[in-house]
Amino acid sequence: MTVAAVPPVLSAVGFTGTGIAASSLAAKMMSLSAIANGGGVASGSLVATLQSVGAAGLSMSSKVLLGSAGSALTAR
Repeated sequence: MTVAAVPPVLSAVGFTGTGIAASSLAAKMMSLSAIANGGGVASGSLVATLQSVGAAGLSMSSKVLLGSAGSALTAR
């Protein structure tokens, strides 16, 4: 359930398959990141990673990792 929720949640906050949606939480995050980094969003940053997942989806290894983490958290 956790893994399946990731793409829709990212899309809802503005990390879409076509880029960051205007006036969204993602756009605000991108702006703050760019200001903090002297005008650009750093490669490998949280914003860059979330946009990558929003655009391309999760890799199989990411799905396994998130599924394992979710299972471990709910088992407690």
